[in-house]
Amino acid sequence: MADVELVAEEPVDRLVSLSETAEDEGFDGVWVTDHYNNRNPFVALTAIAGATEDVDIGPGITNPYYAHPAYTANAVATLDEYTGGRARLGVGPGDPNTLKALEIERDSPLYEVLDAVKLTRSLLAGEKVTEEGLTKGAKLNYETETVPVYVGAQGPNMLRMANDHGDGILINASHPDDFVWSFEQIDEADAEIVAYTSFSVSDNREEAKKSARQPVAFIASASPPPVLERHGVDAELADEIGGHIERGEFSEAFGKVTDPMLDAFSVYGTPEECGERVDALYETGVDTVVVGSPLGPEPKEALRVTSELV
Repeated sequence: MADVELVAEEPVDRLVSLSETAEDEGFDGVWVTDHYNNRNPFVALTAIAGATEDVDIGPGITNPYYAHPAYTANAVATLDEYTGGRARLGVGPGDPNTLKALEIERDSPLYEVLDAVKLTRSLLAGEKVTEEGLTKGAKLNYETETVPVYVGAQGPNMLRMANDHGDGILINASHPDDFVWSFEQIDEADAEIVAYTSFSVSDNREEAKKSARQPVAFIASASPPPVLERHGVDAELADEIGGHIERGEFSEAFGKVTDPMLDAFSVYGTPEECGERVDALYETGVDTVVVGSPLGPEPKEALRVTSELV
């Protein structure tokens, strides 16, 4: 299986057009990212829903800090009703650099995400939620259906929680070594394992590499020390990149991305090179590969090429 991730930094009509291409090329689903400074994902998803017929769609990923999980559950349930059962939810702890810009502290992310998953599941099941610490009696006032909940996870505890409570685990990684390690943390996978990659493909390898720098800067700066160490990435340099991003100094941040960072945190290169990396991801036991931002210097062409690789 293979999905596409679209970043809502582009106008909604562009996201719709890319989603139509993804459906035409045989992709199974479309995820739309959720960052406060980009277009609203649920507005974009509703537009995508109206322009497509078969692909599953959902926010990938949202977090419990921007909005109360009950509000998110309501939005996903409405989207599911409108699409006739094509909605799904991706939820995780959120990007730390983006949250810092809003002066939001990620207190106890493991428990915040767990509570969000439990509350969402209960509301979508039509239940009145009275569990202490979640709500005092919340219930949606219309009939709902079960919506798959995917949990974004990287660390060992979040991975185990996601495996126990999620329908799928969205692992924000592009290197096979990260999935070998992830499988070791959860012993036996009970949830769908999804490789949420940063992907950039082009016949021009240097153009593909150039396009990958932006997302890799964000990923490297937000990666925990054990992940950086696993790939031999300079932690101090990753912190420097994060500082540039916090201050809005994006050119400086992207310029400091190194080749080891690109190899660790993206799938990039020619179609042949990207195909080899995708095969290596599936060989680790991954169930689904998400072809994520930036897709490539020419996103529509990248979708057409990638559909034959995944």
